[in-house]
Amino acid sequence: MTTNTGTAEAEHIPGIEVRPVAGHIGAEITGVDLAGELDDAVVAAIRSAVLRWKVVFFREQRLDHAGHVAFARRFGEPVVLRKRGSASPPGFPEVETTADRLELGGRFGMEHEEWLQRRRHTLLRGWHCDHGARIDPPAATILRAETVPPYGGDTTWSNLAAAYAGLSAPVREFVDGLRVEHRLGVGYQSRPGDDSYVRHLLEHQVASLHPLVRVHPETGERILYVNGYYVEQIADISRAESTAILDMLLEQAVRPEYTVRFRWEPGSVAFWDNRATIHLAPGDNAHLGFPRTMHRVMLAGDVPAGVDGKPSEPIVGTEAGRW
Repeated sequence: MTTNTGTAEAEHIPGIEVRPVAGHIGAEITGVDLAGELDDAVVAAIRSAVLRWKVVFFREQRLDHAGHVAFARRFGEPVVLRKRGSASPPGFPEVETTADRLELGGRFGMEHEEWLQRRRHTLLRGWHCDHGARIDPPAATILRAETVPPYGGDTTWSNLAAAYAGLSAPVREFVDGLRVEHRLGVGYQSRPGDDSYVRHLLEHQVASLHPLVRVHPETGERILYVNGYYVEQIADISRAESTAILDMLLEQAVRPEYTVRFRWEPGSVAFWDNRATIHLAPGDNAHLGFPRTMHRVMLAGDVPAGVDGKPSEPIVGTEAGRW
């Protein structure tokens, strides 16, 4: 999201309410029609709530693709993906329909349930930020639900600023100066024998060297910048040391007290700060056979910077501003 100093508190705007839903992360905003004309004060209040609570939720919205994109533009520049799944709507290159994730396994010779198992072969591997291996991961994501299962299919987010603050002071000082490689596909466990998805990953490498602690460009908070799906290895230390440290930090990042879980309904919208959160897509609905169709728009982000002010560095397959 682009910086805006003209913030406002929602409770000062008649009819609009921000209700926190967990102690460290998540708030539900009521009294706003996202498909309508939003004045600057309402936009500023939503921005302030996202920065404060990291993810905000709206219920019973009537957004279509055009309205979704228009709403996103009030907060930044929507990302235009060069490749989208076949379920994504024509004419709206900013919108990615995540029903196409159900086709991913089929394209590489496995069912969706097996794909999920291999993407989450440990308890921590499913946690991720969007496009975290890029040199400039998206600043925010706005996801809306079209069709959801009658049960199952929840999404969970974790507050990485709270996770950093919860570390002891000596550990915070230690991790402040470290940098870590993020690489596409690290969280995937390959199949025995020929694995066409592994070959696809090798042919489309994306990797960056990010600070292990990034400074949020709008709030100034220090963010424990780890996730389960992209993080490869801490630079300049042995793999054994790196594994032990990252496992400890990932466990810290997803402690239950730093998380919030959201039950989707048709018309629900979640708007989260992709710089300060990681999230876990559902793994409990693939076997149920119910459709789950979601549409997302991501906002262009900046290159992360560490506590020392040094920016991230591209390794392969990524360039700032180029998708």
